[in-house]
Amino acid sequence: MGTKLLHPNISPSHVLPSTPTIPKLTKLPTHKHFFFTSRSSFAIKVSDQTSNLLNNQTDNSPTNYPTITHLKTKLNQTLQGLNRGIFGIPSEKKSEIEEMVKVLEGLNPNPNPTVDLDKLGGCWKLIYSTITILGSKRTKLGLRDFISLGDFLQVIDVAKGKAVNEIMFNVRGLNLLSGKLVIEASFNISSKSRVDIRYDTSTIVPDQLMNMFRKNYDVLLGIFNPDGWLEITYVDETLRIGRDDKGNIFILERSNQTDP
Repeated sequence: MGTKLLHPNISPSHVLPSTPTIPKLTKLPTHKHFFFTSRSSFAIKVSDQTSNLLNNQTDNSPTNYPTITHLKTKLNQTLQGLNRGIFGIPSEKKSEIEEMVKVLEGLNPNPNPTVDLDKLGGCWKLIYSTITILGSKRTKLGLRDFISLGDFLQVIDVAKGKAVNEIMFNVRGLNLLSGKLVIEASFNISSKSRVDIRYDTSTIVPDQLMNMFRKNYDVLLGIFNPDGWLEITYVDETLRIGRDDKGNIFILERSNQTDP
């Protein structure tokens, strides 16, 4: 929701040299995304080094925490202005985000998230997804002209095994009518890091908004239908990353809202 290998005890001197040696560089690359270029040697070194450290240190160790914090800050900066990626982003930017996701997944402080579901409960806000609404779908749903998307929220009730997704909409020209698509689903644990998700029901409120989407309701639901499985690849107190059976990536941050 993996078999953990046991390593022999290694003295700290074999993990980190007392005086780090820095190789001489004749010329630094000039690529604007040097830190997170695809499979960059730096990203690989960060992942490999921290993976070794995680086997010998606690989750809250001083060495690991700044690394994760820096990566999360960089990720949030990169996601600014992308509207969660819902209307598509340049392939270069998408690759940069996916590289950061891979590095964070390698630093996951909770590799068995379904063992302690309390870490998953509560309200989360989507900040990025590879799900997109493009072309004729965007036109049919009116998302080019007079309907705009608000927050994407997810409330997880661990005790009941339920999740409620809420996608907010605002309609221009109708006294700023606002409403939301509400999708309710059930989930069952299928592994230490994966849950199986079953769609239960959905609706749009208020009725005026439902009438606007009624003709293309199947299109809208087809985009956001949660049926399938979800692998939780990273979770901490403020950030969650998941991958579903359709190949999509979801990045969510914890929200203070309790009743969206």
